[in-house]
Amino acid sequence: MISEKKLGFGMMRLPLLDPNKPSSIDLEQTKQMVDAFLEQGFTYFDTAWMYHSFQSEKAAKEALVERHPRESYTLATKLHAGYLQSKEDRDRIFEEQRKKCGVEYFDYYLLHDIGMDHYKIYTDLDCFTWLQEKKQQGLVKNIGFSYHDNAELLDKVLTEHPEMDFVQLQINYLDWESPAIQSRLCYEVATKHKVPVIVMEPVKGGALANVPQEVAELFQARHPDWSVPSWAIRFAAGLENVAVVLSGMSDMQQLMDNTGYMADFEPLGKEEIALVEQAVDKIKADIAIPCTGCGYCLDGCPMNIPIPRYFTLYNDYQKRPVKKKWTLEVGYYERLTMTFGKASDCIGCGNCEGVCPQHLNIIENLKEIAGRFEE
Repeated sequence: MISEKKLGFGMMRLPLLDPNKPSSIDLEQTKQMVDAFLEQGFTYFDTAWMYHSFQSEKAAKEALVERHPRESYTLATKLHAGYLQSKEDRDRIFEEQRKKCGVEYFDYYLLHDIGMDHYKIYTDLDCFTWLQEKKQQGLVKNIGFSYHDNAELLDKVLTEHPEMDFVQLQINYLDWESPAIQSRLCYEVATKHKVPVIVMEPVKGGALANVPQEVAELFQARHPDWSVPSWAIRFAAGLENVAVVLSGMSDMQQLMDNTGYMADFEPLGKEEIALVEQAVDKIKADIAIPCTGCGYCLDGCPMNIPIPRYFTLYNDYQKRPVKKKWTLEVGYYERLTMTFGKASDCIGCGNCEGVCPQHLNIIENLKEIAGRFEE
């Protein structure tokens, strides 16, 4: 399937002419970045229907497709369930994507953002069969899906659809053992099914480029010449079943840093892994809600609220350098509320606070989470 170098160019965070306008892509700088990426032997580009207010695919055409031989790069894009109302929408969007990107075929095509809700839409509209047909017609070379939900559902999806060539997962060292994101568990499910993994969010939306000072000093003491975000990408790329790690690069400096150490990539050694584990502990200690995830609060909750998971998502959201109305954490929260009670469902009974070994003010924290994620 994938034979390229392990770094992919994520076209979700391209340089902008106006930082407050996602559609204002700095095309000239993007062209320079694309050229530099290819010159160093990297070939994987990842875009999607809705990125940059629906302008990312067009930018891929102008910066990449129209300026470089088709065989010199591989291009991935995605179909999002949120824009599907009927089976006719599948081909309408797909053909518009081919036109916007200026290609006859896509090297990789994904059903975007599968979770319990979107899996039902894709299933009801027979999108998996449709995607296989696109592959048989030569319009798509490799078929897969991106995923944001729990490991149990991922196992179900891959069991029901062994035809998938790859899966795209959120993996980074902070989410590796996260009870909400379940990076390690999802990775292990994909590996069990012998499905290669493409990694998204390796730097967690920039959060792992802006770590606490003591973490930055810990990394620098070991490798003074390594950038802080490089530790995160090296961690993900070092996983055996990972084929490509996507990095949403926003300027030439980020691109040159990433390509510099990924050109001849070597995975982290045991000592570096141990430092990453220390970093996780230090980052978690510097969080908004110091929940340890013990789960003592769960059994007595009459509203079936997954309190530790919500706290994890809130903490992750608070660490983002730029806070937006919708983020991946909000998406995970919305998925969880399909199975569990919302934070706003809390009736203030106090059962949770009575058993919390950390003596957290759980009721007030749930109010804060509801205000942030349910507004």
